[in-house]
Amino acid sequence: MSKLPINLHDLLRQRTVEGERIEYKAGWNPDPIIRTVCAFANDFENLGGGYVVIGQDCDANGQPVFPPVGLADNQLDKIQQELLAACQLIQPPYFPVLSIEEVEGRKLIVLWAPGGQNRPYKAPEAITAKHKVWKYFIRRYSSTVEAKGETEQDLLSLAAKVSFDDRYNQSARIDDLSKPLMQAFLQEVGSTLAEDAPGLSVEALARQMNVAGGPTESPWPKNVGLLFSAGHQKLAIARTDGPSEAQLQVA
Repeated sequence: MSKLPINLHDLLRQRTVEGERIEYKAGWNPDPIIRTVCAFANDFENLGGGYVVIGQDCDANGQPVFPPVGLADNQLDKIQQELLAACQLIQPPYFPVLSIEEVEGRKLIVLWAPGGQNRPYKAPEAITAKHKVWKYFIRRYSSTVEAKGETEQDLLSLAAKVSFDDRYNQSARIDDLSKPLMQAFLQEVGSTLAEDAPGLSVEALARQMNVAGGPTESPWPKNVGLLFSAGHQKLAIARTDGPSEAQLQVA
């Protein structure tokens, strides 16, 4: 079963994900692949990370070539073992979601690397080097580059800029947000968005209220949205099961 949040054929043909968020690799080469995984994890432009497709070649314009080169069955376990060891060298350790896929009878390994919760990340410039040098990497358009100078300082400040409330909670789902509670809040504060809310999906409404975000193929609620829903639910319970107003006055 695929572990990807997107249809593979749409991904390969860049129908729903921009080319700058996809890296094609004809074969397993740990050095550039780990640098790119690190860059996607840093998510410098807040695009939602990206995907590395191993076993898929591309042309000079960065478009995938079909049929894919593919990976031999006896390579798959070896690549996964080496990938695990390589990802442990990222500081702090970062592990993308790995999914083995099949396209036109050829096996591919697809790495889904969403923006990491512990960024910034740095990776060895060369995994295979005896004496490793760790550097920060980011995506610039469709390339993975080292973050230097002012760009590096901006990257280092990302962790400090993103408060707990505004961080995406990747262990939760959009469905964990309560649309009725969001609608009730909008009506309570007199927001004009309350009129449009009934016709919007939970995701669309949450994005409008800025309590959710992330890439279109894999949206995530923000902690503030989850705290908002949990807080209102507790308040509702307190109103129905808690002490009456008279009892509170006596107390």
